[in-house]
Amino acid sequence: MTKIFCDIADIKLIKKFDKKRIVKGFTTNPSLMRKAGAKDYSKYLKNILRITDKSLSCEVFADDVTNMISQGNEISKWGKNVYVKVPVTNSKGMFMGEVIKSLNSNNIQLNITAVYNSKQTKQILKNINYKTKVIISIFAGRMADAGKDPIPEIKESIKISKNYKNVEILWASTREPYNYIQAKKLGCQIITVPPNIIEKIEKFGKSFKELTTDTVKGFLVDAKKSKFSL
Repeated sequence: MTKIFCDIADIKLIKKFDKKRIVKGFTTNPSLMRKAGAKDYSKYLKNILRITDKSLSCEVFADDVTNMISQGNEISKWGKNVYVKVPVTNSKGMFMGEVIKSLNSNNIQLNITAVYNSKQTKQILKNINYKTKVIISIFAGRMADAGKDPIPEIKESIKISKNYKNVEILWASTREPYNYIQAKKLGCQIITVPPNIIEKIEKFGKSFKELTTDTVKGFLVDAKKSKFSL
């Protein structure tokens, strides 16, 4: 079973999607927070936590080990459903193993983000225990955007983490509804999906004939609206 998490920070949309049974959790990041108009980081996320008791990933925004650990410890206190989101490296490319190990040893649930290959997954696994929940978010869509095939890296990450019952591999940066099918086939435990794609996934099941008819109807409607003639 591949759980669907909604990738969003907009409070109105979170209220809407929290009611959907298909949505099992939420993921946020500083970019989504900014887009949603958040001014006070902790206040905004605590407001989200008042809306949902589903899993919520809240990201640290420091760029150094000391402050990442400090922010992670603070964020973890906000709720039992909170996962502290930590980038696998900082902006200088330095692996954040010390941060991961420190927070994990304090039994803090983690979502390690911006992961792009199985080598990084292996590094993460070396710095965690076998009991505290850890999500490893592999950015499949951004990999594909750069002309790289994400499938081998996800496959290998799933393989090397199989002995860690506390670890879940997450397909991140979803680009299209079919990515959900791909994630399920690979055995990803989670996929994080933007709202518009979740709504398309909910409509899965149309036959090829129905798809063809719907497409042709759309062409016909637009041709009539434009009053085309020959």
